[in-house]
Amino acid sequence: MVNLNKEIVIKIHHWNDKLFSFQTTRNKSFRFENGHFVMIGLNIKNNIIMRAYSIVSANYDDYLEFFSIKIPNGKLTSHLKNLKVGDEILVSNKSVGTLTINNLKHGKNLYLLATGTGLAPFISIIKDLSTYERFEKVILVHSVRNKSDLAYKDDIENHFNQHEILDSLIAEKLIYYPTVTQELFENNKRITDLLMFDNFFLKIRMPKLNPDNDRVMICGNSQALIDISNILNKIGFKISNGINKPGDYVIEKAFVEN
Repeated sequence: MVNLNKEIVIKIHHWNDKLFSFQTTRNKSFRFENGHFVMIGLNIKNNIIMRAYSIVSANYDDYLEFFSIKIPNGKLTSHLKNLKVGDEILVSNKSVGTLTINNLKHGKNLYLLATGTGLAPFISIIKDLSTYERFEKVILVHSVRNKSDLAYKDDIENHFNQHEILDSLIAEKLIYYPTVTQELFENNKRITDLLMFDNFFLKIRMPKLNPDNDRVMICGNSQALIDISNILNKIGFKISNGINKPGDYVIEKAFVEN
């Protein structure tokens, strides 16, 4: 198909029995904004199956990376989870999405609120130099059910193997707050609970959310998007309607509509 690139799997990592990530080659002509998603898929018995996946890798990386849940009977993931290095995967040659910092008004602090695999686009965003040029603090909250679901935790805490450009900025500006809801862990609250109480903000040494200074990006399961959006709406945040009308917070509308 004309609008699809054929890429080769170059690395696979299984985080646990439910989550995995993989890297592929990247067509030299492929461009995207950090936070974008793309359609990826496989040719299964002459039937091409495609699904939308946020891009984990940054737009300057020479590879593409994706983060996925394993669905036992999923039309695509039941095959994706069995990928091996050297296998071929299809990637659409155009990326899209609303979950970019350009869809936000200028502000002082950026909150990235993720549940589960909703972390994916935020990895690319916290590896983006322009994120730290625009915001004084970047607060990444990742909520999962179990400790083993905290994918990329070591990478985030180790500044992605001490990236030569971003290392000092990440150390100075990034606040990473992992939280686990179904196992004992240092943080055990859902994101909706965190936003409603002072303890979270005291712990990260930040003032409570304020639409005058703070900007928010949300990605995760549909109920979390609704619940978090409702909280933000009640305290005066306005949702973004796109680059031509940036807002105080943004969600990936395509995933909500689907």
